[in-house]
Amino acid sequence: MSLFCRWLLPVVLLLSSAASWANTLTATRIHESPTNTRLVFELSAKPTYATSRLSNPDRIVIDIKDTRLTAKLDNLAKQSKLLKRVRTSKPAGQGQLRLVLDMAASASYKAFALGPSGKSPHRLVVDLKPTKATSTAKPNSPGRKVVIAIDAGHGGKDPGSIGPSGTYEKNVVLPIAKKLKAKIDATPGFEAVLVRSGDYFVSLDNRSERARAANADLLLSVHADAFSNPQPRGASVWILSLRRANSEMGRWLEQDDKLSELRGIGEVISQSSQGDQDLSRTIVDLARQNNMAESHTLAGDILGEFKTFTKLHKREPQSASLAVLKSPDLVSMLVEVGFISNPQEERLLRSSAHQDKLATAMQKAVTRYFKSNPPRDSWLAQTQTHKVKSGESLSVIAQRYGVSLADLKQANKLRSNTLHIGQQLVIPRV
Repeated sequence: MSLFCRWLLPVVLLLSSAASWANTLTATRIHESPTNTRLVFELSAKPTYATSRLSNPDRIVIDIKDTRLTAKLDNLAKQSKLLKRVRTSKPAGQGQLRLVLDMAASASYKAFALGPSGKSPHRLVVDLKPTKATSTAKPNSPGRKVVIAIDAGHGGKDPGSIGPSGTYEKNVVLPIAKKLKAKIDATPGFEAVLVRSGDYFVSLDNRSERARAANADLLLSVHADAFSNPQPRGASVWILSLRRANSEMGRWLEQDDKLSELRGIGEVISQSSQGDQDLSRTIVDLARQNNMAESHTLAGDILGEFKTFTKLHKREPQSASLAVLKSPDLVSMLVEVGFISNPQEERLLRSSAHQDKLATAMQKAVTRYFKSNPPRDSWLAQTQTHKVKSGESLSVIAQRYGVSLADLKQANKLRSNTLHIGQQLVIPRV
């Protein structure tokens, strides 16, 4: 072989090797939330990939075609309880990069590619969701409960508004929130979660994140109003303004690696849009319009309950640019239960009896709304109701619907067989 050929051969091999790498995995990151773990692999070009799962031991395999690795994987698994290790392995085909996720706990997974957006390059996203324990619910009580997230405003270092006698807003809205939670928890088919359960600070961004982590169907934020003079008084209910809703939708679309976190629509976006920004925008916009309409209807129902026992400052739902109500995937509203700056209402808001009336009114409106508009996968959507008439007994009603007396009592949280005319009973599906 000539000297020239001996010099040229390594160069040709180097060039041909370099040409085979059509893509480069340049960076990795991981985000763990209460509901899932997300791994994001950043690449220089759109990935062509395949995934598979192997058992004994449990691991997820990701093969990315014509790709080399320059990012480090060493510390990824330390950031998630679901992972033992993230490593490379010998690929099945030449030129492939094989990533292996060694699992530490049982989890389902979903992988999808995202195109460039803003400063973000091409990405391959893998979502891991812990596998829930097998449900012990009876087969005649199918479906999940409707979840209401109750956000007591302010807290901790943020006292909120202060009344004429020194009452802190944070100290009156928390007991109202707790009373509301107890009433919702006592309603068949419902459960409530508190965004804050004590006197501590939660950021505005984190309030909606906590509601989403709880898989809430509604975020209801409880506040007390204030003004610079003591005259204004009365309750009001606020929903997100169209202008703020549009800007928030745009912000979510700019962070498209977070879109699949959106409750109810995230999976639709991930599986349907395939990185199509226009389709993603359409899906999010439809969800936003639906949730704003539902928020307006429910806000009106709450005002209808309030006006039976307290003064209203605004008789119709109001719109504003409120940060706590910014999520496009949550029916959300902020309830001002009165003016703490008004001496008379400050005294009322400190009263346990008045707090109970406010909580009862919100519970009635919320549960009535969701009973009429139950989420498709909820227990409420899979049950019937029966209004008790004169002369009817619990055993007669149970026999009529073909359910056991014990199941009927359990579904309605009844401790005795006593009924009253007009009482609404939930009939569980057999």
